Amino acid sequence: MAYSVGIIGIPPLEIIRKIEGCTVYDLDEPLVTNEIEAASPFLPSVYCAILRTAVVNSLSLKPNIIYIDVGPGKCDCAIHTATILESILPKTKVVRTINRDKKDFGTPLCTTQMPFLDKMTAITASVRSAKPHKRLPSCPPQAGFWGVPPRDFSFLALFPDTTHIYGWTRCMENKTPDNRALEEYFDPHVPTVFFAQSFCAKTALARHLANCHPRSLYLDCDVTAGSSAKAKIQAFLELSGVTDALG
Repeated sequence: MAYSVGIIGIPPLEIIRKIEGCTVYDLDEPLVTNEIEAASPFLPSVYCAILRTAVVNSLSLKPNIIYIDVGPGKCDCAIHTATILESILPKTKVVRTINRDKKDFGTPLCTTQMPFLDKMTAITASVRSAKPHKRLPSCPPQAGFWGVPPRDFSFLALFPDTTHIYGWTRCMENKTPDNRALEEYFDPHVPTVFFAQSFCAKTALARHLANCHPRSLYLDCDVTAGSSAKAKIQAFLELSGVTDALG
């Protein structure tokens, strides 16, 4: 059986280089069919859906080792999640990391023209590789998405191909999750949806920056994006004159 590695958050580059060639699971993503309630005996429901998903995945996949970022590039809740995983998975080695990498890898995916769901998928997949990004042409932004990759990717289909990505997702592609200046950057000329998972500490920053932006929508979703959230996004894009918004 292949040696399996789970990652929660963005490991430092030295770790990514070390695990290339292993079977790597991004435990932040929904990887198994188990319901998220399977995390309830271990994490309270007021923890974000991403960390609860990581616990559900870990219980099912039981990787040989888990690298979890417990530094400012992830969140304080990850520290406690690491302790819980150590307790409930005695055969899995849980390694706490703190990613303070400063080298800019660049953000070509965040600014290129591409189906938005494919773009977000490519960014999240890039976490598992230390290879330099491919050079891609930038496009003029028609809309903006600020925030973290959502647990539910379904609402991303509402955004046009010319959407630029900001916030922690841009930090993710840049491989510098603890980069406050990059995370807080937005373009006031681009109509932007400011998104965070419900119960995530980043909801405070998302709402604050949305209030600072002249053409913004603040949005938070828990496990899935319901019809109300999707309707808000669609209406915002259409009212902002974004012609590629899907009906």
